[in-house]
Amino acid sequence: MPLAALNGIELYYESHGDGPALVFLHGAAGNHLSWWQQVPAFRDRFRCITIDHRGFGRSTDPDDAGGSAFVEDLEHLLDELQIDRVSLVAQSMGGRTALGFAVRHPQRVAALVMADTWGFFEWPELQGEVLRLREQAADRNAPLAERALGAAFQARETARTFLYRQIAALNPPRGAAAVAATPTDAPNHEAVSRLTVPTLFIVGAEDQLTPPAIIKRVHELIPVSEYREFQGLGHSVYFEDASAFNETVGAFLTTRAPVPA
Repeated sequence: MPLAALNGIELYYESHGDGPALVFLHGAAGNHLSWWQQVPAFRDRFRCITIDHRGFGRSTDPDDAGGSAFVEDLEHLLDELQIDRVSLVAQSMGGRTALGFAVRHPQRVAALVMADTWGFFEWPELQGEVLRLREQAADRNAPLAERALGAAFQARETARTFLYRQIAALNPPRGAAAVAATPTDAPNHEAVSRLTVPTLFIVGAEDQLTPPAIIKRVHELIPVSEYREFQGLGHSVYFEDASAFNETVGAFLTTRAPVPA
């Protein structure tokens, strides 16, 4: 599987299937393996591309640029693969990459799926509200790999909970500051409100990292967006109920980014 030398790093990615490009962008507790339940469901209709963000999985990050370079990395990869137009599916931290790219290059994005993420753009009012809600969460001091799954799922699905944590454990140690770093031209509230890319927000009702109230605020900010909330699920809808996630995303893409006949 290929490592692409680009933007000062080696970026690991995989490509499965044929058709319009569909890129999956993982969260901070994941890597390209996170999408093991999505790629088989979509590769018959799309060219499914999974990546390790810089500093995750097999991708390097020698300068600890972290999140400040995520969007540029995606730009370079798509150019390297000669992909002009793409649909993006982002989970949590990956929303920073997807939303940043969509705001910079709306003409290159056919559809945008933001799963348990608001994109972490510049909106001080909302950022303050996120911190306040997180401080109220009962599990606020637990490791990310524990907070990223709903309590009911962890009690019911012990084997898959173990798998989730094992996938997260494959990532090398990295500084939280590097992961949270944003580019100097990160989108702000006004830029996001002007987004014209068809967007779907997905959130678990039990998500305490990006609670539904936060996701609703961003959904209401973007006129072309849709909102779906899943009861009984936490911060990782794509993992906790892959069937419902895949069905919802598939229906959205069929409407918003139809595959040519």
